[in-house]
Amino acid sequence: MENIAFVLGNGTSRLVLDLDQLKKIGTVYGCNALYREFTPDVLVSTDPGISEEIQNSRYPLTNLHYTRKPLSGKGSRKIEHNYGFSSGPIALTYAALSQATTIYFAGFDLIGLGEKFNNVYANTTHYKTSNDKATFHGNWVKQIAQIIEKYTNKNFIRLVNDGAYTPVEWAGSNYSESLYNDFLVMINNINPK
Repeated sequence: MENIAFVLGNGTSRLVLDLDQLKKIGTVYGCNALYREFTPDVLVSTDPGISEEIQNSRYPLTNLHYTRKPLSGKGSRKIEHNYGFSSGPIALTYAALSQATTIYFAGFDLIGLGEKFNNVYANTTHYKTSNDKATFHGNWVKQIAQIIEKYTNKNFIRLVNDGAYTPVEWAGSNYSESLYNDFLVMINNINPK
């Protein structure tokens, strides 16, 4: 059976997923405030505010957390791969460095909801409001393109809704997309690990 990893961004599209079910099937990598509601196998944060929140919560004392500037005695580890990348692309990098052969990534919506900020944690501490302008996505596109190009032995599958924006930079034989509905049907037929 193939070795599967899931990388969770925080775009609102991922809300259709049962995260506990994903953890039964493969290794789950997550970003930032995800820790508030779910414990992934690996958590990555780069922005100072949320990174400090995570470390001060004591979460890294019992869970694996990577950040740029670990606070002494808090249990976090320093990011060693693609240090200057954003949280989602770094989480994708760690999944690519693992034994996983197939990497599904969800919640990497890239564009806003209309022109507005698209994030599960909008309106919470360390995040913009849902009325703020959408975040610029160009750096995410470039960083993920580099990862897809570098790890040609990995199969990257982005979960999307119908009509999702797909960057041309991601075109390659090891990149594809799956609709969330199709994915949900498929995982119901996978035996847990």
